[in-house]
Amino acid sequence: MGSRQGDVGLGQPWQPSHLLLLIPVALIVVITAADIATGPNIILSPLLVVAPTLTAWFAGPWTTAGIGALAMAGEAVSSWRTGMQSSRNAIVEVIAIAVITSLIVFLCAVRDRHARQMARVRSVAEAAQQVLMWPLPSRLGPLRLACVYLASEEEAEIGGDLYAAARTGSAARVMIGDVRGKGLPALGEAALLLGAFREAAHQQASLPDLAASLERSMTRYLADFEPEGEAGERFVTALLVEITDGEPLVRMTSCGHPAPLLLGPDNTVHVPRLHPGPPLGVGVTDPDNHVVDVLPFGPEDTLVLYTDGVIEARDHNGVFYPFAERAAQWTDHPPEALLHQIERDLLAHTGGRLGDDVALLAIRRAHIPHPDHQLQRVQRYTPAPAAGSCGT
Repeated sequence: MGSRQGDVGLGQPWQPSHLLLLIPVALIVVITAADIATGPNIILSPLLVVAPTLTAWFAGPWTTAGIGALAMAGEAVSSWRTGMQSSRNAIVEVIAIAVITSLIVFLCAVRDRHARQMARVRSVAEAAQQVLMWPLPSRLGPLRLACVYLASEEEAEIGGDLYAAARTGSAARVMIGDVRGKGLPALGEAALLLGAFREAAHQQASLPDLAASLERSMTRYLADFEPEGEAGERFVTALLVEITDGEPLVRMTSCGHPAPLLLGPDNTVHVPRLHPGPPLGVGVTDPDNHVVDVLPFGPEDTLVLYTDGVIEARDHNGVFYPFAERAAQWTDHPPEALLHQIERDLLAHTGGRLGDDVALLAIRRAHIPHPDHQLQRVQRYTPAPAAGSCGT
């Protein structure tokens, strides 16, 4: 909120909130009239300070100052009508209203300045999010996608969690990752990895080759920018996913990242056992260190990728969020509605306070272009490294 809605200026269109000004004005009129009616024996005029105090709740400093001046005028009228305009009490009361109004106006101005600063911070954070985390399409080939990002730092909008998707021929490749650390300090690694993935996803023939290419990019970056005191402590866990249009399968390579949830249309939730490789940024560039796990992924199945901010979220009693159990309630929901339910339930579990950044990505296969392709329940698949693949 950059400017207060209660400030009324020349040429400014009337807003419904301006009706609230009638409340402090009415209070001034009623208190002044009551003070005159009760005479000098009962003094009500000090209550006039309520008017500028109430105005500061919904208006800006200039409007608050105007109401304060009106309150002082009400005190002067009351003193004149009761014949006490020259008394010490009347003078002190006018000065007191002026001093209190000045203090309220000052605090109101500080509040509005802080609000403008927060608005600028929010706009910068939103711009950074749009640059780094490109909005994912709702459809990618036969896949339907939805995503949610919750930053743990207030007003940050973005932190160390990341996701990206790319269409490569007749397949889709998706990445979700989690930079060690959280919030704004993790943005450098997040930006580097997102850019590397968007380029390498179209160049590498297999997921292990893609992981090795991302590792080389991270290694070069850390060699130049990693602080001396943090050598070996900056890394990223990531999950690489490949879904081919004509196969009811999903291929995954885990670089130290948690396994996703596989939701079936019959309200089943499966947590696959992956063969995790080393995280990105630790200097392991050999594709043979990364394994491809293959799972069945048929029509109406939903894959939910997430970062550890979800499963490590706790309530006020320290109980972890039961992610798989809660997700089982909404397996029949489309991706966007599914993530909406999970987000709302997660925030309710934690009381709205997250200890770490959270990223969620839901992928549902709407159909298979070749329905005659039989479902292959392959538990593990390790392709040979593609010859002639190039790195970034």
